[in-house]
Amino acid sequence: MIFNIQIGKEQKSKERQLINALLTLTTGVLTLVFPNFLYLIAGGYLLALGLMFLAFKFPGAVAALPIVAGALIFIFPELIPFTFAGFLGLFGLIMLFSFQLSFLGILTLIIAILIIMNPDSVAYFIAFFMLVYSVSNLIQFYKQWKNRGPKETSDGEIIIE
Repeated sequence: MIFNIQIGKEQKSKERQLINALLTLTTGVLTLVFPNFLYLIAGGYLLALGLMFLAFKFPGAVAALPIVAGALIFIFPELIPFTFAGFLGLFGLIMLFSFQLSFLGILTLIIAILIIMNPDSVAYFIAFFMLVYSVSNLIQFYKQWKNRGPKETSDGEIIIE
């Protein structure tokens, strides 16, 4: 009799990183192609991000931040610059202090300030942030995948006979 047990802490992190990168890349491209539908794209992205955070068991406050911001964008589309800048500001601070992504955190804070200073170009600033963030996540994912090398023979499975 064979039992297949998966231990997935590291695997979930990789899955979360890949899903987040693909979601962000898709949103960035859609924002560049359809800037007139920014409130639908940005609101949908934020809601999907919050749901993804819930699915991967992030703390409630971290998961609630994008959900509240996405709901505000859907309800009040004219507040997109301020809502998204606020989200980016808080997200940048979280990246600076907890995830150790200092360069990306500083860049996120700068983009949030630029959105507040020039709300007419909010679609392009959001697209720039999305593309930089997704490429950064994809590069990080690739480095982790490449460094796995021949040392790791298991993909997280333990077989008990």
